Amino acid sequence: MNRCLVAGGRAFTLIELLVVMATIAILAGLLVPALARAKQRGKSVACLSNLRQMAIAAGAYVADHDDSYPAAYSTGIENGVSVSRGWDLTTLMESPPRVVPGLLWEGQGTERIQQCPSFAGKANWLVDPMTGYNYNTSYIGHGQFESIQEPAKAGAVRNPQGTVLFGDGQYGGGANKFMRAPFPNPGDAGFRGRYAGTQGFRHLGWSNAAFCDGHVESMTERHTQNADGADKVAPGTGFLSADNSVYDLE
Repeated sequence: MNRCLVAGGRAFTLIELLVVMATIAILAGLLVPALARAKQRGKSVACLSNLRQMAIAAGAYVADHDDSYPAAYSTGIENGVSVSRGWDLTTLMESPPRVVPGLLWEGQGTERIQQCPSFAGKANWLVDPMTGYNYNTSYIGHGQFESIQEPAKAGAVRNPQGTVLFGDGQYGGGANKFMRAPFPNPGDAGFRGRYAGTQGFRHLGWSNAAFCDGHVESMTERHTQNADGADKVAPGTGFLSADNSVYDLE
């Protein structure tokens, strides 16, 4: 005699019950990865929104500062306080240190926009609480200790739709704020360690970026060749082009 369970007046055999349970397990096995992918896609959309807002802020900054982009970084003493100005966040080395929106935001806005929702690593920059994005330092932002210190003018960008401005910064040591082109150029001719200025391909194998014309996109081609050696580029990170073409002003 077959063993059976009774529910609602109908008898189910043990075999039928096991079949139902196996079917549920199979469906769950199919559904869970799909839900995980959907969650990651949602984070990528939020990341693209952040980058879009950064591109809009850069356009506003250019309009207010004689066509110049913000510098990538600078340091100094202001009113007796050591100040490290980053393009995204500025750190006032008070006691305790205080972090405020950086050059791009002209001291206004929310810090949270500087956090990529898919990045959980360390900021690697003083005491910044948010991280995950970097800024084209080789050709656009430059900075205090670069070969060229003054930031680029927007009018000098001949191909704004093809010149990257911001992106998903990441390398083997965590986050990085300063996007580097893979090969030497006038802006950072003496720089070493280009593998530390790569992009993270953390959105299901894609890397998000904002361009000088204001548009954002997800990019899938990951390149590892650079002046310091491809072997130093961490897995899941890389450059957006095989040469400097995505980074330069041409």
